Amino acid sequence: MTTAALGRRVGYSTQQVRDLEWLGVIPPAERGANGYRRYAGRHETAARAYRAMAAAIGPVPARRLMPTLIGASVDAAAERIDEVHVGLADDRSRVREALHGLDVALVEADDDFDDADAMTIGELAQALGIRPSALRHWEREGLVHPLRGTASTRSYGAAAITEARIVAALRAGGYGIPAISRILEHVRQHADTGEVQRILQDRLVALTRRSVALLAAAGHLHALLADRGEGD
Repeated sequence: MTTAALGRRVGYSTQQVRDLEWLGVIPPAERGANGYRRYAGRHETAARAYRAMAAAIGPVPARRLMPTLIGASVDAAAERIDEVHVGLADDRSRVREALHGLDVALVEADDDFDDADAMTIGELAQALGIRPSALRHWEREGLVHPLRGTASTRSYGAAAITEARIVAALRAGGYGIPAISRILEHVRQHADTGEVQRILQDRLVALTRRSVALLAAAGHLHALLADRGEGD
């Protein structure tokens, strides 16, 4: 089929079809006697698989994945698909851990705090499962405000511990420093953590949509690998 015919079948323009070929998303086209591109069923299968994967994991990751799916061995291609599923599961686990960390921060923030319970940077880093350098970076960015002792040692009281837990929760959810700074300022001014919880819950919803889209892509991926044969 021609470039235009393939584009019509899979919902892309002729230029998009050429771009997908150039990027290695679909196999190279054969050339007719007149020098024009000629596409076959395997090109349509690859284009449909890419479209489905782009809906599930995003266009850029899908573009990076497709050359392996059409060029590597079937074993290697299947392994990469497994990694996509694992990646989504890991993302979901991190968001759930972030929500749990936020719940802990909220519960403990309401408790009476004894100054003797203040934490060192090492203790807090260990409790959050991060490096002390991360806490120092958050402090420089104005996200966390530890107390300073006479020897310039950091001490984390109730407020600083709560700040650090919220930051850790949002970082685990994939948010950058500027967005976290804005959210924390809202929390400090209004004592309202609802936005943080909504953000993380929205991420869980988005991950569910991606998982469902990946299930929808499974048929196209199966067709792609079956088209290549089991003998790779």
